[in-house]
Amino acid sequence: MAMVLIMGASSGIGLATAKLALERGHSVVAFARSADLIPLEHPKLRKLAGDARQSDDVRRALTAVDVVIQTLGVPANARMLTGPIDLFSAATATLLPLMKEAGIRRLISVTGFGAGESRSSIPPLQRLGFNLVFGRAYGDKDVQEQMITQSGLDWTIVRPGVLINTRVPGRYRILTSPQDWRNGIVSRSDVADFLVRQLTRDTFIKQAPVLVR
Repeated sequence: MAMVLIMGASSGIGLATAKLALERGHSVVAFARSADLIPLEHPKLRKLAGDARQSDDVRRALTAVDVVIQTLGVPANARMLTGPIDLFSAATATLLPLMKEAGIRRLISVTGFGAGESRSSIPPLQRLGFNLVFGRAYGDKDVQEQMITQSGLDWTIVRPGVLINTRVPGRYRILTSPQDWRNGIVSRSDVADFLVRQLTRDTFIKQAPVLVR
């Protein structure tokens, strides 16, 4: 079983991943600004409040960790259209050298369909709307992905489609070939399942699969 640091564990995919990892026997460091409000209690859970962009906070979180999962997010509001967004790249720039300093090689990072080279799989007309609404955030995720792929770590980048909370019957699809990439819905619990499975597998090291239904 792994000791996993989940960055962004207070809500969404991060919270779902923390819960599932604990259910499957792993130990979890749940890192978030509002870690004290995480609605989980477990003997193998440590809640740690901190800022993913601050070296001292991140260094403290990495103690005795085997694997890091990044599930960072920004609020969907008007700032996505007008303001600068640098959380993803800034947090990753802080994390990578500290992982190397601590001797931690395994990094699993959630970005999204439309980040990196997967953006070319969005039809041209849809891409216009995507760039208008999500362009700033995903531009920063592009930088984040580039940092990760050039890090020399054992990385996996995970690109989920449109996230929903509702569980959907059946298995989600793991699309690894660019010719198969497409958008679609996927539940946060599906993404959490994929992330937790990677704690004990190396199938997708140095790959960036798209997850959809």
